Amino acid sequence: MFNQCPHCGSEQLPTLNTDTIEINIKQGSPYVEEALELLTEQLRKCLELGIKVIILIHGYGSSGEGGRIKWAIHDALENNRYSDRVEEYFYGENVAYGSESYHALLKRRPGLKRYLKRFKEGNAGMTVLLLGNNNKRGLLIG
Repeated sequence: MFNQCPHCGSEQLPTLNTDTIEINIKQGSPYVEEALELLTEQLRKCLELGIKVIILIHGYGSSGEGGRIKWAIHDALENNRYSDRVEEYFYGENVAYGSESYHALLKRRPGLKRYLKRFKEGNAGMTVLLLGNNNKRGLLIG
């Protein structure tokens, strides 16, 4: 995704016109460890580019109880695996339209409104990551 420009083939980092990106970590049906490694790589690249927010699509799983990738990412966030890159995180199921978390998130990042309007009931298959380059502990708000 970030190795080279899909239009010109350049390996130089692009100039950003947004600070928010959507990443579908479940695409290609990776194993849990592959998904976590991909997320680690994408976080590094996003920080290099100056991305401030990632809408991470990890899926919910077909069992109805949540998928393995989702739970592994939640566990990694809660255990500070990405605390050097992720300042705060908001689980999709906790950012339903009008909720306290929804308003807290929009207060921090008003540009997210266009993304979050798709998740009127909340969305357990995604997590919003607010990136930073400090060592603050990620917060679960909800």
